Amino acid sequence: MNNNDLFEKTPISKAYFKLALPVVLSMVISLVYNMVDTYFVAQTQNTNLVAGVSLCAPIFTLMIALGDIFGIGGSSVISRLFGQKQDKEGKNVSGFCFYSAIICGILISILMLIAKDPILTLLGTNKATLPYASQYYTYMALGATLIIVSLTPSNLMRTEGLATESMLGTIIGSIVNIILDPIFILYLNMGAGGAAIATIIGYFASDLVFIYLVLKKSKKLSISLKHTHITKSELISIFTIGIPASITNLISSFAMALTNNYLVTYGNDKVAAMGIVLKINMIVLLVMIGFAFGAQPLLGYNYGSGNIKRLKEIIRFDLLVEVAFALCTSIILALFTPSFIKLFMNDSSIVQSGTVMLRCLLLSSPCVGVILVFTTLFQSEGKALPAFILSIGRQGIVLLLCMIVLANIFGYVGIICSQMIADIITAVISLILYKAYK
Repeated sequence: MNNNDLFEKTPISKAYFKLALPVVLSMVISLVYNMVDTYFVAQTQNTNLVAGVSLCAPIFTLMIALGDIFGIGGSSVISRLFGQKQDKEGKNVSGFCFYSAIICGILISILMLIAKDPILTLLGTNKATLPYASQYYTYMALGATLIIVSLTPSNLMRTEGLATESMLGTIIGSIVNIILDPIFILYLNMGAGGAAIATIIGYFASDLVFIYLVLKKSKKLSISLKHTHITKSELISIFTIGIPASITNLISSFAMALTNNYLVTYGNDKVAAMGIVLKINMIVLLVMIGFAFGAQPLLGYNYGSGNIKRLKEIIRFDLLVEVAFALCTSIILALFTPSFIKLFMNDSSIVQSGTVMLRCLLLSSPCVGVILVFTTLFQSEGKALPAFILSIGRQGIVLLLCMIVLANIFGYVGIICSQMIADIITAVISLILYKAYK
């Protein structure tokens, strides 16, 4: 079966899972890596070190967001070009995105190193956490290019049906990171700097694997400088889709900060409970994101080829998978919520608060599936405005408005219900936008 057959002729369920399951597995591996990374940092038993590393988390989120500009923006354009049988143009877009990510990474490194002191102050460091945050920050700044670049081929390879190969690069990088974490952090006693170095080497390993696979496996993508010429419309499309996609990553940090800001007046135990709840909910959410992004090349290709009948069938199947998965996992988690929370912290107050919080979030998880399907659909089709609206909606503007209104009317209950209501409203908006733009 050639790659065109995968997108054009293979039964939708088979093509969908062939592309989506490797992305889902990559998401799960990334989640495991994040938990293991946090575990080894915590094993230092140095509160200031742990806090210093945590304070730098927004920097890592920013790098991932910048990588998404070229990874998601580029894959959207390339999928449509491949659907239109414009393989040469798609190859040029892939080369352009690869080298643009490198240039972006170098510029970010320079800016981060120049503005190191004010940025660390802005991140909230104090005298106790500054030495550790500074050490972690410096290494992350030096390795910014390796992180940003990795997001480009990992996304672009899926446009050619190389989802399993893309997963391989992600998994190898995560495994390298997990192996190096205890060596650098604990045995070599490098602390925060060791955590950053392990992360950077892990991404470097991923980059090497991605480059090798593009050179050996890909027939349509390129990392050659001679394949970097693109049209003005293609350039605009990369950024008009890539920037809203990157904003989604940044908005999630805003949502967490906003919720914590409202919850803190009710006690630190409520903030701690929400932190645990968001980690548990993230397990479900990452799988749903994996399915949505796995289907994105399939959506873009068939939109580009003008096969609207197959496109609509893919959308229906995508919705079915997302909503069914959300319902099944929500029921299981809702039934055993206290037990899941106790795995993180066996404190009666936190278990009680967290149980209510998680069940509220789970009620709207099918709506999140709907939002993800239509967000990735609009990205795949190159429809920047509706993609942007949904990117800043669920955890941005809609959540902010819900939080302000519900907190003032219902207090604590309003705060913990805000994300659920925002999910429902945003899902309705996504359906309205789909009707308006189809």
